[in-house]
Amino acid sequence: MPALAAIGIVTRDMKESVRFYRLLGIDVADAADDHLDATLPSGIRLMWDTLELIKQLDPDWVDPKGHRMGLAFECSSPGEVDATHARVVRAGFRSKKDPWDAFWGQRYAQIVDPDDNVVDLFAQLPTATA
Repeated sequence: MPALAAIGIVTRDMKESVRFYRLLGIDVADAADDHLDATLPSGIRLMWDTLELIKQLDPDWVDPKGHRMGLAFECSSPGEVDATHARVVRAGFRSKKDPWDAFWGQRYAQIVDPDDNVVDLFAQLPTATA
């Protein structure tokens, strides 16, 4: 069976995209020409390609409408969700939804990367003891 090895992001602004994902702890090299990738602790690669490169590879490529796929970053605690959300927003990026305690038992927040991709932040809420 094939194994998922990489997730790609098409970006209009490589430097801003790299700045955003560094705020989430991704160890990304300085923005290069038209392609970058970083190997995550899980072994999956996160890749960035410029819009110009994608249009060279696929002249019929068009910007997708809506959010067909999302990225979710697990935080170590509910407090880290709040702190990460605040750090990203202070750096000038948008919040889609401020941190909240979700009914499914997680602290959750949503932020928006420079290419309008919604990125989720989450952490398990402590369970109540009787």
